[in-house]
Amino acid sequence: MTQFRPKYITFDCYGTLTNFQMAEAARDLYCDEVDEERMQQFVKDFAAYRLDEILGEWKPYSEVVHNAIERTCKKNRVRFHEEDARKVYEKVPTWGPHPDVPAGLATVAKEIPLVILSNAMNEQIHSNVEKLGAPFHAVYTAQQAQAYKPRLRAFEYMLDQLNAGPEDILHVSSSFRYDLMSAHDLGIKNKIWVNRGHEPANPYYGYTEIKGISGLAGALGL
Repeated sequence: MTQFRPKYITFDCYGTLTNFQMAEAARDLYCDEVDEERMQQFVKDFAAYRLDEILGEWKPYSEVVHNAIERTCKKNRVRFHEEDARKVYEKVPTWGPHPDVPAGLATVAKEIPLVILSNAMNEQIHSNVEKLGAPFHAVYTAQQAQAYKPRLRAFEYMLDQLNAGPEDILHVSSSFRYDLMSAHDLGIKNKIWVNRGHEPANPYYGYTEIKGISGLAGALGL
């Protein structure tokens, strides 16, 4: 990795840079209706349904959250209220970065342009990006691409906007299912997995592992 100098470093935002708190939001809303033993399965179901909801044609993220919570409640025999979905959706722009992110990004931003590709709405993402504490060359959303990751169309949109090829970028994410598997399939050879404990390691997909964004500069030899 230290021999590679990308034209751009591209990032997943939620989970990788921003502290993604969907599970905590669900726990807060349903803690009175779901006991702790069942809650572990409840938040797993919520995550699975969110992924399932974004695999088809694009729709607003508010609908993704709404449908995922409704389906999770149905599976777990919990009453669903539309206002609960709205509360979760409205929390997203309030989330800030993981502690290692601002300083780690600031170091790398001095040398290489930074780009975000996020499964977000335009109205959400800029509040989160402002909290990251570093300049970004570009921020692309699923709303702009009309496709959510892990769909290849989302990545292709970003590459087209950057006038870049898979060989030109380094993609950084904490998720295999949303990012690194798709990056692999598109021929993006230079990838970094930020191990935040979301998913187990999967060496098949070829990446450099770091524990936090504070390790990014070292991985690039900066």
